[in-house]
Amino acid sequence: MEKKTGTAATRAKNKYNAANYDRLSPFVKKGKKERYRAAATAAGYSLNEFMEKAMDALANQILGE
Repeated sequence: MEKKTGTAATRAKNKYNAANYDRLSPFVKKGKKERYRAAATAAGYSLNEFMEKAMDALANQILGE
């Protein structure tokens, strides 16, 4: 029997996220996270949006897309 933890809503969100998103956990040097967060806030993005846009721009530059 499967052990159920958390609320039904939490389980549903976790199931949705697992099916629809890939997870990245980049490690950065101490202090860089706050620098990136400040830049994201100044640009009107969340830290996640900022990192995704930066990675997309670099990938497009390298891959020529």
